[in-house]
Amino acid sequence: MKPMSFIWPDLLWLLAVLPLLVAVYLWVLRRKKRLALRYASLTIVKEAIGKGSRWRRHVPPLLFLCAIALMLLAAARPVAVVTLPSQEQTVILTMDVSGSMRAKDVEPSRLVASQNAARAFIAELPRHTKIGVVSFAGTAALVQAPTVNREDVLAAIDRFQLQRGTATGSGLLVSLATLFPDHGIDVSTAIYGRDAWRAGPLELGQKKEKPEFKPVAPGSNNNMVIIMLTDGQRTTGPDPIEAAKLAAERGVRVYTVGIGTREGEVIGFEGWSFHARLDEDTLKQIANMTLGEYFYAGNAAELKKIYQTLSSRVVFQSKETEVSALFAGVAAVFALAAGLLSLLWFNRVL
Repeated sequence: MKPMSFIWPDLLWLLAVLPLLVAVYLWVLRRKKRLALRYASLTIVKEAIGKGSRWRRHVPPLLFLCAIALMLLAAARPVAVVTLPSQEQTVILTMDVSGSMRAKDVEPSRLVASQNAARAFIAELPRHTKIGVVSFAGTAALVQAPTVNREDVLAAIDRFQLQRGTATGSGLLVSLATLFPDHGIDVSTAIYGRDAWRAGPLELGQKKEKPEFKPVAPGSNNNMVIIMLTDGQRTTGPDPIEAAKLAAERGVRVYTVGIGTREGEVIGFEGWSFHARLDEDTLKQIANMTLGEYFYAGNAAELKKIYQTLSSRVVFQSKETEVSALFAGVAAVFALAAGLLSLLWFNRVL
């Protein structure tokens, strides 16, 4: 854990005044004691003060001293790593709607289980979080633009229609184009155009005359995240690893969720039979490249639990935050407590 730092550390020298204040306080006490001894014997003074008052009279000044110390620390503008809810966060749910999602190894089916888990995930997110939905099979499409309207998001998930093929790379590219509409991510060329297959690794999914942008550290974008759920390996479309590189360059974390059997299963769909196998290696590589995480969901209960775990990770972010207001607030509480106790016990303010 990174230790606390200060924006204006030179002001910490003001803390040196605290020992001086303590010395002044002790000097005042001694002077009062000498004055009291001039007019009464020590025994009478002790009886008048009482045992309870001996320690009570020191409490308000001690609290006030703590208040001064906290105010001096606040003046130096302390900075600490604080975990707080993200205020402008966008989550893209990138969900597989290929024909293999009709398999019932995850009850009642992979598709229904993923829809139910997504609903539970959405319910856990704060209302200010925008949610977008991208579906992919042989191609990919944005079925719901990012919005805070939960009813629209749920309706989009309910409208899923199963299709042939599994284009995980297309799903990622459409998700990135949704998050960065001004970055020149040419989805149509990458998915349908021949030029995309001739492009180099850094050009896949990019327009030839792409806008200039400076790549950032992977995982550094705390306001955007992609959660991709799929049950099969890529059968068509651009390479998902190259799409993951684009996400990493933009600091977007991609959390991947694999659903279904690891061994694979023969699935029948629209008169076709095919062997659907979960490509965990690729999903793990995508997550690692973007500093996200891979989860395996073998059944509906595990899938729901995974989405609940993801909601807690997506909602909060840790960042360096100035906490001067916190120190000042606690200082005000200490000062108020000192004044109230002094009035209560001695009918005076300190």
